[in-house]
Amino acid sequence: LKVRAILDCFEVFIERPSSLLPRAETWSYYKHHNTVKFLLAICPQGMVTFISKAFGGRASDKTITEESGILQFLDRGDVVLADRGFLIAECVGMSCATLAVPAFTKGKQQLSSAEVERTREIANVRIHVERVIGMVRNKYTILKGTLPVEVLCNSVVPFE
Repeated sequence: LKVRAILDCFEVFIERPSSLLPRAETWSYYKHHNTVKFLLAICPQGMVTFISKAFGGRASDKTITEESGILQFLDRGDVVLADRGFLIAECVGMSCATLAVPAFTKGKQQLSSAEVERTREIANVRIHVERVIGMVRNKYTILKGTLPVEVLCNSVVPFE
């Protein structure tokens, strides 16, 4: 596999915006809080190769992937690893690249031995992006708390 990027999104709590539209765009049903989300890509060696602007917590992983600009860096034959929640096979395919996600048992009793092995391989590589996100959160302790809206100038959400 010619893995170009391992993708994951992470959310950071933000203060409740005073304006209605940003408040709605940043509401995360998953976190039950106003958040912004970032798309992070690492190479197989673990180096961060891409980080997106802040998107509202309501944005899907697919929307963030499509609008972040990361797809322009994919070349023919590249492989992108992501979690199964990333519904981006089509947009990755438009760059002549391939999406690899862990298999799941939707509609069948169990995975084949080949699917189990491939899923294990993908999971073993994907764990690195989760580790990197953890390291980023630990190094930049501001990300552990609730960000003030004023620091979000590099965001796709118009806070004014």
